[in-house]
Amino acid sequence: MEKLSVSATNREIIQLALPISVALFIPQANFFTNNVFMGMLGQRELGVNGITGVFYLILSMIGYGLSSGVQIQMARRAGQENKNGIAETFMNGAMLSLMFSLGLMMLTLWFVPILFGISLNDNDNLSMSINFVYIRVWGLPFLVLAQLFSSFFISIGRSRLLIYGSIVTTVLNILFDYLFIFGHWGFPALGFRGAAVASVIAEVAYCLTMVGIFFYHNLHKEYPIFKYIRFDFEHSKQTLTVAAPLIVQFMFSIGGWLVFFFFIEHLGQQSLAASQMLRSIFGLVSVGTWALATTCNTMVSNVIGQGRSQDVMRLVFKISKLSLLYCVALCLLLLLFSKEFLALYSNDISLIQFTIPSLQVIVVATLIMSISTVAFNAVVGTGNTLVNLTMEIGCVGAYLVYCYYFIYLKHSALYICWGSEFVYWTCLLIGSAIYLKSGKWRGKKI
Repeated sequence: MEKLSVSATNREIIQLALPISVALFIPQANFFTNNVFMGMLGQRELGVNGITGVFYLILSMIGYGLSSGVQIQMARRAGQENKNGIAETFMNGAMLSLMFSLGLMMLTLWFVPILFGISLNDNDNLSMSINFVYIRVWGLPFLVLAQLFSSFFISIGRSRLLIYGSIVTTVLNILFDYLFIFGHWGFPALGFRGAAVASVIAEVAYCLTMVGIFFYHNLHKEYPIFKYIRFDFEHSKQTLTVAAPLIVQFMFSIGGWLVFFFFIEHLGQQSLAASQMLRSIFGLVSVGTWALATTCNTMVSNVIGQGRSQDVMRLVFKISKLSLLYCVALCLLLLLFSKEFLALYSNDISLIQFTIPSLQVIVVATLIMSISTVAFNAVVGTGNTLVNLTMEIGCVGAYLVYCYYFIYLKHSALYICWGSEFVYWTCLLIGSAIYLKSGKWRGKKI
């Protein structure tokens, strides 16, 4: 029988994190390519892509919050070597995910014109943003279900399976971006909207690939999901007890970033375009850190499930050191080759020069993020997600106060605006460290 419990050695950490890194990097490569295409269309398209991208990220992270809650439960069952428990949790999570995503999609179609109408100054930006989201949101149910399959693979220690779905969705997304944005090979040239059409196609393919992998490896036999094709209200209540704080947490977290972009839009097209480039870079750099953080999340839950709570802090320190070393190496490269890297997004010399000071701020903030993300996900892994939510509200509150003062009121230089990242990640690190050190998470049952 395959062993589901983990021993949390460096080798095991890397073996679990590496496939997750690859799986995260591939979509980031697609995001990078998408931004390059938008840069070819113009600064307006590149900037508006930042607003719509962050908004859709909120929707996807709400789904990710639900799947993370299910993942924590499945990882705990894995630590207990309970395959039937994993299957039941997964199947109920799948039904919840579909209902949740369809409701979220309908709400988005109604709410987007109101939100963007209040927040955006430029009418062209407003029209482009609404039209983009109206197309993009149809891929949400497929994305949320695919996220749940990813959580399942991570929780049972088979994270390498994530790579295949990421490859399929990224290749198709880049291909259809090329075809629909510019109108090659007889396809209509849809421009900015073409990126939304390409993303929906890619998300459908992503979902079908993850489902196919699950059945191809006969995981439906090892984890008898068809025994649990019924909606269990008690199980759903337990899942939502864990997941709901995570969902609200991600809404606050990414929602703060959306407010940041709304404020930046008031500073003009150049600041908005530069910020979208910086967001893309931030995503690329943080791939390894997020992979290690996800690994920390599932390993902490697994170790607690084994009854080894005394090993949690040692595990968190071990993963934090790996994350920091990874970020130091990448940040040095970014500092040395700033102009060359930014030139991949745009050949506008003035835009590149304008962005460099802010890039230097991002690099330093990333070093703090490398540790705080791991520590925060360790708190998630303990299962006390209400604590995560409380921390997130406090950190985002401090972040928004900074943004309101320096961006909205003072219209500060862009590099000062991006200093908001220091505020957020530092607060998150302090809160996570205090909670983990307190030991109040011991004995939490989920």
